[in-house]
Amino acid sequence: MPLQNRVTPWSEIVTTPERGMFMGNRGCLHNDQRQVVKAWARLPWVTCTLQFRGRHRKIMSPGRYTELFFLDEVTALAAGHRPCATCRRAGFNAFKANWLAANPDLAATTGSSMAKIDKALHSERMDSNRQKRTWSASLGELPDGTMVVFEGSGSPLLVWRGHLHTWTPGGYGQRQVSAPDVSVNVLTPPSVVNVLKAGYQPLVHLTVQCL
Repeated sequence: MPLQNRVTPWSEIVTTPERGMFMGNRGCLHNDQRQVVKAWARLPWVTCTLQFRGRHRKIMSPGRYTELFFLDEVTALAAGHRPCATCRRAGFNAFKANWLAANPDLAATTGSSMAKIDKALHSERMDSNRQKRTWSASLGELPDGTMVVFEGSGSPLLVWRGHLHTWTPGGYGQRQVSAPDVSVNVLTPPSVVNVLKAGYQPLVHLTVQCL
């Protein structure tokens, strides 16, 4: 039976049989019955590889961190996760370097402290009511890898190579075109969008290449 451990671009943790390309960590979110009882337990929200140095874990072991799963890296970025410094060191270094360069105002207050950067990321992904933050932008201003929704819709769409691609837990579906001046609500945190603009290359599920 599928567990509640799959993350959507809305940062929600849902139950679905598909696993995806990446694992992630927000701390221990589950109880002894493997039920998710909180949305996060620490500020670093990281994205990890599915395999690392032959390590094996029993999913949702009591008292251990909750293994979360993402369709791909752009899904994780939209949800507010960044690369893990342990199992994804190269991705972490690239993300941090681009974040500091692309967000000079924030970098002036965080310096190179990852703890402070994680705190800044958390303020962008969640509001004071512990709800997902979104922000508005024109579609043409957004780089590839950004996740958006149209006003009045909860269906995430990936901006990728001149098109919008419908996100589903198992992959990307219908492709559509929209005018660049159309206003959208952006799921990907603004400082992370700047990272994408600066040239960070996220990994995208192969289904987007088939459309």
